[in-house]
Amino acid sequence: MKAGVIGILEGALSEAKKAGLISIEEVPAIVLDKPKKEEFGDFSTNIAMLLAPLEKKKPRDIANAVAEKVAAYPEVEKCEVAGPGFINIFLKRTFWLRALLDIAGKGERFGQSEIGAGKKVQVEFVSANPTGPLHIGHGRGAAVGDALSRILRAAGFDVTREYYINDAGRQVFTLGESVRIRLEELKGKTIEFPPDHYKGEYVRDIAREYIEKYGEGGEGAPGYQEFGTSAMLERIKKDLEDFRVGFDAWFSEKSLDDSGKVAETIKDLKDKGHIYEAEGALWFRTTSFGDDKDRVLIKADGERTYFASDIAYHRDKIERGFDALVNIWGADHHGYEGRIRALLRALGHDDSALRIIFIQLVALLRKGVPVPMGKREGEFVTLRQVMDEVGTDACRFFFLMRRPDAQLDFDLELAKSQAPENPVYYVQYCHARIKSIIGFAAEKGINVPERFDEKLLSRLEEKEESEIIKHLGAFEELVERSALAMEPHRITFYLMELAGLFHPYYNKTRVVTDDPELTVARLLLCRAVATVVANGLALLGVSAPDKM
Repeated sequence: MKAGVIGILEGALSEAKKAGLISIEEVPAIVLDKPKKEEFGDFSTNIAMLLAPLEKKKPRDIANAVAEKVAAYPEVEKCEVAGPGFINIFLKRTFWLRALLDIAGKGERFGQSEIGAGKKVQVEFVSANPTGPLHIGHGRGAAVGDALSRILRAAGFDVTREYYINDAGRQVFTLGESVRIRLEELKGKTIEFPPDHYKGEYVRDIAREYIEKYGEGGEGAPGYQEFGTSAMLERIKKDLEDFRVGFDAWFSEKSLDDSGKVAETIKDLKDKGHIYEAEGALWFRTTSFGDDKDRVLIKADGERTYFASDIAYHRDKIERGFDALVNIWGADHHGYEGRIRALLRALGHDDSALRIIFIQLVALLRKGVPVPMGKREGEFVTLRQVMDEVGTDACRFFFLMRRPDAQLDFDLELAKSQAPENPVYYVQYCHARIKSIIGFAAEKGINVPERFDEKLLSRLEEKEESEIIKHLGAFEELVERSALAMEPHRITFYLMELAGLFHPYYNKTRVVTDDPELTVARLLLCRAVATVVANGLALLGVSAPDKM
């Protein structure tokens, strides 16, 4: 709907130019705002104030000239100039009613656009080490990455979802050793478990699986590291599948070594003069490209650092031809941004193509008491535990209720409750309630028509109905803005606002009345709300139940 208003303003500016009221060739981009007060119209713009210094005229003079042209459009009720030169636009109800026609016509496609123009975007997320189960921090990153991927695709981007498997290095060696020691314990041996090894019960489970499959090992049996990593990765994949998170690619860190890409990348940087030796180690001079200190790639003992793999991995991403790279990282990775951007610059690429979204911590509460977490001691709360307790829908919705970079309080009891205070219940119940209303009407022989006379919608005269329709009309633009800003939580906010408009309306207003035309008009409005709720929840990966 906003695009339609911008079209009106562009037309008005063009007509003002033809009339000699403005002379500038290139008009600044039009920015529309939704006024906080109804008395200032449906939309407001400061375009006259942007044009004033270019035209060397008073802003109000330009605003009056443009407003006169805007007011002549048939969709416009009136257009006023306010303050130093704001143009306030009031639209006719018929303009907003088009949203209902649009929703009815597009159905589940309402909210989709081509603003992304097919640009290739890689979203790398979760990428948890295959050394333990996913915890709730990983879960929040999974929800954000998956919802963002869905939103970007809805906005016309060509999205690749990727999981980077850290299946090389000391951590997976330590996992293998942890499995070996637990396996020896299961055989009856007493071994002091090293404090820096993985102590979780899952390691003992993996050791049992090894014994069940391979007994004492021997020819044909995999090594403990290989078996442990594979078993852990399968658990992670199952958790993500049940969390409705899928990937297009699973990229192995080990494959970078096997293919020689780590060595190639280091050689490339060395040839460019960005590598030097000091204190027996091999360093990447990242400070030349904005990092706060140089980084070691190969340690003095010959062991390479994880950063050595990271530079090869990001070089590989670039070579795959993505227009944009999105890394979704835990908050503890803040210090890595500078070095990755330095790498892109060192390789001669524009690092603005890289967007890093940091996922802040989740504070898990139970009746107001924090739930303890501590990975190495095996006490942490896993994503699986939270999913099993509150359900996948509530889990995903709660993870998306705040900006990713803001800490999140996740109240388990609230997430399980069937009360208006539970936001996911409130939104889902909006959909289920409408399905119930439509079912009730059908029992009385009143069905929602697929085709209808536009004039029928003029029966929607209540103020609350206008507010709902205007909110529905903002959905398509919201999805676009959410995609461009890469902020899935905007969809969550929108749905809570929509449910907040609909439930009070329903409590106050009878949908199925003795007036057949009014009943059908209200059923059409209800169906439009249900469609947008379902489409919005789908972008979040949350179901829209017909019954609750």
